[in-house]
Amino acid sequence: MADGSAIEWTDATWNPVTGCTKITDGCVNCYAARFAERFRGVPGHPFETGFDITLRPERLDQPLRWRRPRAIFVNSMSDLFHKEVPRSFVDKVFETMEAAHWHRFQVLTKRSSLMARYLRQRYAGIEPPSHLWFGVSVENAAARSRIDHIKMAPSAVRFLSIEPLIGAVGDMNLEGIHWVIVGGESGPRARPMEEAWVRDIHRQCIEQGVAFFFKQWGGYRPKSGGRVLDGKEWNEMPVARAA
Repeated sequence: MADGSAIEWTDATWNPVTGCTKITDGCVNCYAARFAERFRGVPGHPFETGFDITLRPERLDQPLRWRRPRAIFVNSMSDLFHKEVPRSFVDKVFETMEAAHWHRFQVLTKRSSLMARYLRQRYAGIEPPSHLWFGVSVENAAARSRIDHIKMAPSAVRFLSIEPLIGAVGDMNLEGIHWVIVGGESGPRARPMEEAWVRDIHRQCIEQGVAFFFKQWGGYRPKSGGRVLDGKEWNEMPVARAA
């Protein structure tokens, strides 16, 4: 777990699982895969196996040992709902998150239907913990079905990470969504993000009363283009509502 993060919308990261596989256009230039694969085959390195799915049971209790409250991005280097992660291990991750109630956990996935199903089963008939936030990645209009999936999931805060934004998203019904994060792609092969795409998303957030967080324009480095949109930085945070 990293105490401190360059990701503007969180405080720390926790990776009880590492590794993933690419499933959509948004995965093409994955920063996590690019980083991990640099160390494949390096003896003793945490990413000796590159970006292969790897369970890290020794990390399960890390949040319990952090007493100061933090916002924690869960699996910044993986996807908790990857089909190769056993249900029993996902259960253990949730047990830790539920016990560490003084933190705020931010869980993000592209496997949106699997997450929605899991949450409906785990919290059937009960309120989900208010300190657990769940989100889905939406990189363009083709990924909008994930918004429908997250709406079916019981969660005090549901959010969209529209990053990397690689195409127009189009019209969205944001009922039941509490937070939208937007950002451009970064890295040596970063695909450009058009201002019109960002402004259209921002307009929809304003019209539908959803908190808007603009993370970055992107470029060769994450900070290359800065974070200013229409003369200011947008750092809005959500207010938890009934699940």
